[in-house]
Amino acid sequence: MLWLKLFLPFAGAYFLSYLYRTANAVIGPILTAELALGAGSLGLLTSAYFLSFAAAQLPLGMLLDRFGARRVESGLLLIAATGAATFAIGKSIGDLAFSRGLIGLGVSACLMAAFKAFSLWFPADRQASLTGWIMTSGGLGALAATAPLEAALQVAGWREIFVGLAGLTLLVAIWLFLSVPERTDGAKPEPLAAQWAGVRQVFASAHFWRFAPLGLTLVGGFMAVQSLWSVSWLMQVNGYARAVAADHMAGMSAAMLIAYLLIGLLATDLARRGIKPLMLLAAGLGLSLLTLALIVTQAVEHTHLLWIAYGSFSSFGTLAYSQAAAGFAVALSGRANTAFNLMVFVGAFGVQWGLGLLIDLLQAQGQTAAMAHRNALLSLLGAQLAAYLWFLLAGRRVR
Repeated sequence: MLWLKLFLPFAGAYFLSYLYRTANAVIGPILTAELALGAGSLGLLTSAYFLSFAAAQLPLGMLLDRFGARRVESGLLLIAATGAATFAIGKSIGDLAFSRGLIGLGVSACLMAAFKAFSLWFPADRQASLTGWIMTSGGLGALAATAPLEAALQVAGWREIFVGLAGLTLLVAIWLFLSVPERTDGAKPEPLAAQWAGVRQVFASAHFWRFAPLGLTLVGGFMAVQSLWSVSWLMQVNGYARAVAADHMAGMSAAMLIAYLLIGLLATDLARRGIKPLMLLAAGLGLSLLTLALIVTQAVEHTHLLWIAYGSFSSFGTLAYSQAAAGFAVALSGRANTAFNLMVFVGAFGVQWGLGLLIDLLQAQGQTAAMAHRNALLSLLGAQLAAYLWFLLAGRRVR
């Protein structure tokens, strides 16, 4: 009963967070046509979500440690509902970017608040599985933002859809506030100066900086591709219609969902058998790099299978959260998780906007849209490979 009262409201909130995050991949072509946007402008509009999300992370960690997950997340979800409502009535790129920023701020606690609550209510050996389960709810949100959203657009406009999402977000905020029980770690709230000292302790840790580049390039980079540039790639490079591209994304999101489920079901048992989450993280992200290389070089014709594999392997990046936080005391868990999440969403913002700017620049220099997309993703692949090698080499130094 406790598991359901605690888990389900957070799962509902994270479902919405991921739906909001990835919705622009499908509605992006519509926004481009309505507002006459270039790739850079579309990237900036969509990545406003990531920018405000990232900016909230450090104060969010302190708020979670001081006031608890229930109050912080339910309050922020009210801001997300407001952002969805204003997005629905936005008339310009400025209106829509501001609203995307409000949504990003409003859902900025959805995953971190869940992690904080789980760390207080459940033992350490269940954290990896709980991470998998909560990410499963996000996978469902990502899946809802693909073919189902495309189908919804056939019967309603994107503005009406966002009005409905605003109402649903309000209901989840109320549900979470009324359902989630309160609990603290028994310690008195730290003064603000001590909380900032904890933040500095996290950022001064060599353990943290082993994982931070993964967050910036691989986890954040995957978010940027999934939530916008995947559909653009499939339409511009592979020549698919928007509906076919959305079907590809549905397959990728379903694969992510299955991967999250398997992580949730098996991670704890595998750790007891000697296959640690760190090993799963390294293997999954290595295969993610290989799959993206196959996509970018177009070495394999079966694009649907490649995007499914890319979603599956990239899902293992979620294990970086618990592994990055594992080097810190429970009292610092909120700040450690949000510090890593800051890296992820700074990376997502930079990659999403940066890819758009690079595509515009390359096209201005005479490259076709397909070639510009290919060269832009090659640059991302290079940065991801460097971060992955750093992660492996830093691990050897620790041992």
